[in-house]
Amino acid sequence: MEVQQSLTVCVTGAAGQIAYSFIPLLLSGQVFGQVKINLRLLDIPKMETALKGVVMEIEDCAYPLIGDIQSGSNPKELFKNCDLIVFLGGFPRLPGMERKDLLQKNANIFKEQGEALQEVGKDDVKCLVVANPANTNCLILSRYATKIPRQNFTCLTRLDQNRAYAQVAQALNKPLSSLKNIIIWGNHSTTQYPSIEHATADGQSFVLTDQGQFIERIQKRGAEVLNARGNSSVFSAANAVKDHIKDWFNGREDTLLSLGVLSNGEYGVQSGLCFSFPIRCSGAFKYEIVSNLELSDFSKQKLKVTEEELIQEKGLAESI
Repeated sequence: MEVQQSLTVCVTGAAGQIAYSFIPLLLSGQVFGQVKINLRLLDIPKMETALKGVVMEIEDCAYPLIGDIQSGSNPKELFKNCDLIVFLGGFPRLPGMERKDLLQKNANIFKEQGEALQEVGKDDVKCLVVANPANTNCLILSRYATKIPRQNFTCLTRLDQNRAYAQVAQALNKPLSSLKNIIIWGNHSTTQYPSIEHATADGQSFVLTDQGQFIERIQKRGAEVLNARGNSSVFSAANAVKDHIKDWFNGREDTLLSLGVLSNGEYGVQSGLCFSFPIRCSGAFKYEIVSNLELSDFSKQKLKVTEEELIQEKGLAESI
């Protein structure tokens, strides 16, 4: 098939494990289809030698869709002319580290990268933040790159949504293709609210025998994976990044999607928070928040809990 266009995509944390799983998906056409990719790989200075190895492997794959490749540690060089930046790189939570410490480390990283975006980035660049705490990192990034429209900043909650679909399919003994409109609300954390209130299976609403157990399972699935394999989610995270970008770019209106986006006050959520909402993607990186769903008192209470956590994170970030 003939290549129709080209896009310049930057991946941060490009020497890391999620990038190692995501880059083959990107360059094999599973994200954008038959679109040539000019690739920019960014990581910290001490990882530049490892980045060279990543570039060698990309070259050795002989992907027909690869354009030019640049790698390095300077965001002001690698963010130039990018159409999409995938922010995988962040400071990891180390043993004994408090959440405030993690926020401080990452606030500084995303402040610097936001400033670089403001200085050299395209006015219409699209941003997907994956590095945790993803919602608040996304908020910080947007604060320092004010020339870029607010709707161009998103964070990843698709992994949580994929996890929820898989668990519901198992519980109902239904194929994944029969399910629609399972939603992730709020923060990508243990306060997130995976909701089946508007979900259907074969076009019909359903209930789970233990909804509380389902919610807790999704909230703690990352820790469950970590405990089982001694490392955090990698290829499932990369797959979710692929799904997020693919549907954002191509559009998908047959079901509600979950993306972390900057709130305009929908559902009473504080304006400016990066909050996961039900989303419809219409294509060409355009989306709208579905703002007219009726919520039960139970759901409203769950939204308030995760909103409060995000307000606290925002306050911590601002104090830093």
